[in-house]
Amino acid sequence: MYRLVLYILIALVLIASVLSYFSFIPSAPAFIILSALVLVGVGWIANSIFAWAFDAPTNFESVYITALILTLIMTPAKTFSDLTILAWAIILAMFSKYVLAINKKHIFNPAAVGVVITGLFLGQSASWWVGTAWMAPFVAISGFLIIRKLRFFDLTWGFFMAVLVVSLVIGFMQGDSLITALTRVTLDSSMLFLGSIMVTEPLTMPPTTRLQMIYGALVGIFSVPQVNIFSFSFSPEMALCTGNIFAYIVSPKWKLVLTLTEKIQIAKDSFEFAFKPSHMFAYEPGQYMEWTLPHTHFDARGNRRYFTLASSPTEKTLLLGVKFSQRGSSYKKTLLSLNKVSPIVAGQLAGEFTLPKNPKQKIAFFAGGIGITPYRSMIKYLIDTKQHRDIVLCYSNKVADEIAYRDIFDEAQKQFSMKMIYTLTDKHNVPFGWKGSVGRIDEELIEREIPDFSERLFYLSGPQTMVSGYEKVLRQMKVPQKNIKKDFFPGLT
Repeated sequence: MYRLVLYILIALVLIASVLSYFSFIPSAPAFIILSALVLVGVGWIANSIFAWAFDAPTNFESVYITALILTLIMTPAKTFSDLTILAWAIILAMFSKYVLAINKKHIFNPAAVGVVITGLFLGQSASWWVGTAWMAPFVAISGFLIIRKLRFFDLTWGFFMAVLVVSLVIGFMQGDSLITALTRVTLDSSMLFLGSIMVTEPLTMPPTTRLQMIYGALVGIFSVPQVNIFSFSFSPEMALCTGNIFAYIVSPKWKLVLTLTEKIQIAKDSFEFAFKPSHMFAYEPGQYMEWTLPHTHFDARGNRRYFTLASSPTEKTLLLGVKFSQRGSSYKKTLLSLNKVSPIVAGQLAGEFTLPKNPKQKIAFFAGGIGITPYRSMIKYLIDTKQHRDIVLCYSNKVADEIAYRDIFDEAQKQFSMKMIYTLTDKHNVPFGWKGSVGRIDEELIEREIPDFSERLFYLSGPQTMVSGYEKVLRQMKVPQKNIKKDFFPGLT
């Protein structure tokens, strides 16, 4: 996900340089490119120094992303004095990640707070020159790609609806026409860039959909230029920092530095990693976290991943269940070779793929492959807390050797009569004496094994194509969308 944002920002800088060459943007291409190079170089040096001083893992993707955002929102440098301002902005942005942080969790979007501090002490704020009519189509396409990847539709909906409604109301009060107000919001403003590329930073947003929508709306309201509070007008970067404060208040307030305690193979090509957290913390079964694994020469997929916690809150260690392949990423290769000394950092607890609050609600869990991990977390929690729930678990794998956590599910069958349905999709490799089903989870299997399916809440977890296939089958069976929950988090694909 972060690499996608990085590529998009590089493309926007290059597009802006081309447009400036033809005088569509009032700045020379050389100034734009020079500003970008200075911001990236100084940011890299500053982040390296701060990471060393605070003994913290580095992530240079975030450095480059912050530098390129600053390139697009701060006026390109034409003099040495201008370059000095840009250098301070990126230094302060990097500084904020380590100092304006509590329990290793930074509070503010680095680019936004870097500009705010630069404006307060050096008198140079962001010009948001990216917010022009010529750049608007490219920013809109870029923003759509990011939002589509992250699935933060509710957040961006909250932001843009707040901006639109507030702008139209103020425009009407000031006598502006509808077209004038709409143009101000879409083509001649910073809103597209702010709302789709900056507000969507995962590390400084709330963990749940409802809170994300409120967060987006809050930033949207304060970012409208005509909004004043006690004669104080918010800039877009101040609006985002204000939203970050709200997000911090309602979010988990820590990052964990973990060490490996055990690594075991739980199925064909799948391993379970047990980590000892630096301190205990509360989470709900089925939630996920962002995991940063520092390693050299990481590939295009970066050094961060989102993994669902396979452990239950009743357990003392954090468990990850991870599937590996021969063409795996540098991240997974490093994870597989992880020893009991190398650290891994986890944070940004989020996710609403959790048990329903009503214990009497009938449930159907559908899993494919290593998508079984959130169910392992939930079912282990139910076993340990001695809760009895009406659950049917359909677990699909290609071959029998890929089945993981069978011991947990066997225990659940004994304790609260959970119905367990295993199915294999490779019809040519079914073991002798196999008592489960063969084939994909389809309408026929559901009607046969879950006759009361219309009364159940369905949970779908696994590869995105598989989850989409499950959802299609259920919708064809007239299962309401509100009765279908999908396990999605950034970076799942």
